[in-house]
Amino acid sequence: MRKNWFNFLMIALVFLLAACQENANAPAKEDATTNEGTQSGSDQLVVAIPADVTSLDPAITMDNTTWKVVYNVYQRLVDYDGATTNIKPGLAKEWEVSEDGKTWTFYLEEGHKFSDGTPVDAEAVKASFERTLKINQGPASVFSMVSEIVVEDPLTVKFILSEPFPPFLSTLAANYGNIVNPKVMEQDQNGDLGQNYLASATMGSGPYKLTEWKKGESITLEVNEHSKIQPHFKKVLFRIINDPSVQRMQLEKGEIDIAEGIPVDQIHTLENVEHVTILQEPSLLVDYVYINTKNGNPALQDKRVRQALNYAIDYESLISGVQLGFATQMHGPIPEGLWGHDKSVKQYNHDVEKAKQLLQEAGAENLELTLLYSDNKSWWESEAITIQANLAEIGVKVNLNKVAYATSREMMDKGEFDLMLGVWSPDFGDPYMFMNYWFDSENHGLAGNRAFYTNPQVDKLLREAVAKNNQEVRHNLYKQVQDIVLEDAPYILLYQKDFILPMNKRVKGFVYNPMLEGQYNLHEMSK
Repeated sequence: MRKNWFNFLMIALVFLLAACQENANAPAKEDATTNEGTQSGSDQLVVAIPADVTSLDPAITMDNTTWKVVYNVYQRLVDYDGATTNIKPGLAKEWEVSEDGKTWTFYLEEGHKFSDGTPVDAEAVKASFERTLKINQGPASVFSMVSEIVVEDPLTVKFILSEPFPPFLSTLAANYGNIVNPKVMEQDQNGDLGQNYLASATMGSGPYKLTEWKKGESITLEVNEHSKIQPHFKKVLFRIINDPSVQRMQLEKGEIDIAEGIPVDQIHTLENVEHVTILQEPSLLVDYVYINTKNGNPALQDKRVRQALNYAIDYESLISGVQLGFATQMHGPIPEGLWGHDKSVKQYNHDVEKAKQLLQEAGAENLELTLLYSDNKSWWESEAITIQANLAEIGVKVNLNKVAYATSREMMDKGEFDLMLGVWSPDFGDPYMFMNYWFDSENHGLAGNRAFYTNPQVDKLLREAVAKNNQEVRHNLYKQVQDIVLEDAPYILLYQKDFILPMNKRVKGFVYNPMLEGQYNLHEMSK
């Protein structure tokens, strides 16, 4: 009897251990594979990124990879509104600017707290910006016009500028404007203002906080329980996977939700994966040709010749051949996605006969030009060859001159070229970044006006636009400038490169903002 009882106990114990072992290895319900192919849970987002982050200190970092982390652990006085470059309230519920454009006053919304429970008040805002200016690294240069920050009361802070700067509000919406807990000074080491500590930690009031960073492997964010914003995802995991093939395979298997490192020549392999969608939106990175209107071939001083070069380009074929279709032809100098973009302005399209006619009117026969480009962009070689072939169709001989990147910068600044390939992307969401840099005669050369273009009427309008704080007024002024410069044609506006992002179809709520390249509105996302 004892033996039978002992055997019964042993059998029961075996079944119990088996059940426990099965339970230990089984995924939680929320992590179970679904019919859509995902294996990550509904309250967790997994993003594959191709490289590790650098210093997490908002006063130091200047790269998009790191910004994708810090953007969601800090808050700013204002934010970009959805997919636009318009500004909406952030920590500040409202603001006002003085008539002379030099004083900006922000009224904070009550109730925001840092991850340790400390309230976000005007003193914290002042301390954060003053810390950035004292550290004097890259982000500080954006606020060089700030001469004083004054706390009016616990929820009111005032910025006094040395001169009017209408894009100031836009700079505050970027990562440069992240507000750091003033308690960071408790981590000061030998006067470093807490830089060593914040290089690998976070002290923000955003919806997330850093909980783990395995260098070279992963970064984990978890919900900041003190934040006024409570997101859907309880955990966000950034996995560092530098092999595009591995990223693609893990996305196909559903082991990751978003894959950031898949190049355009591999994107097509995901088009037929049932649970994967591919987001494609115009970015603000533009590719264009500088036409040297001052120091180049004398024929280029005639706007009819410059217009002919614009009509000679087969934009559709160039985008298809060079960027595999992952780009959008530019329509005006202010790219789509930035306020001030206007689809009513003139656009050049491929018209060989029109180009030939313009050259004939200008008396520009047997024209020979040199196209300068560098090894900085992998696609420039094929782009240069394509442009060479396009211009040959209208009787213009183009000699290609490929040089080292550093050399090309020197030659550009000195104006030692006829035509030159270039790219441009804005530092903040304001047309000033394109219009004033590209067309003001004070910016000839490397500073931005790389066509060495001069038009007194354009200078007057541009300088008036930068002195105004009313966006509607500035929009109208920039519209007038666009009409003039598109007729003068100092550049060949080729295309905006597209932002490409493959992700699991279950991921909802992601909004691409061209000023926040590679950054996520995590608090609005779910699956």
